Amino acid sequence: MPPEPTVFVVDDDRAMRDSLRWLLESVGLSVRTYPTAAAFLREYDPSHPGCLVLDIRMPGMSGLDLQAELLRRGAGLPTIVVTGHAEVPMAVRAVKAGAVDFIEKPFSDQLLLDRVRQALELDRQDREVRGRREEAVRRLETLTAREREVLGLVVAGKANKEIAVALGLSPKTVEVHRAHVMAKMAVDSLAELIRVAILADAIRENP
Repeated sequence: MPPEPTVFVVDDDRAMRDSLRWLLESVGLSVRTYPTAAAFLREYDPSHPGCLVLDIRMPGMSGLDLQAELLRRGAGLPTIVVTGHAEVPMAVRAVKAGAVDFIEKPFSDQLLLDRVRQALELDRQDREVRGRREEAVRRLETLTAREREVLGLVVAGKANKEIAVALGLSPKTVEVHRAHVMAKMAVDSLAELIRVAILADAIRENP
């Protein structure tokens, strides 16, 4: 059972952290709060689903610095930046660095809740896609070198006879390899095979 999605709040203002915790927990969301970016990084596990509500101006590591560090670690955590009016240009920089949205202080409770729900859904979708891709890669790795060659030509639209000529095999042998590919990739149709191959980055330009 995957862990419950969590809203991670990083803000050096204790009153803001407490207010956000109360608001988010009031609608049944799981919340963890941190006074600094460093405190968040010490505990954060990229495998844990959720989103980040992040202040920009903080002592030590800034919100932008935290974003950069998460990107460096390959942690695609959807981030909502909260900012004062004078910090809008900085918030724009944060969005360009990958934040899904920014909200100016003061903001309405409903606006923040809507943005958080959107960010959590985005994270769910991203993790689902990554999970499908990882499974596709695992399946691809079970293929022999010859089966990978056959797969590449099949998804390039080549018929069995064309594949046989290209690889110096008999059509019957190509049929056997193709059946093995379908079984190992756990698919029942050509369309599904192509979809899984795309997820696994198995398709290459055919010269």
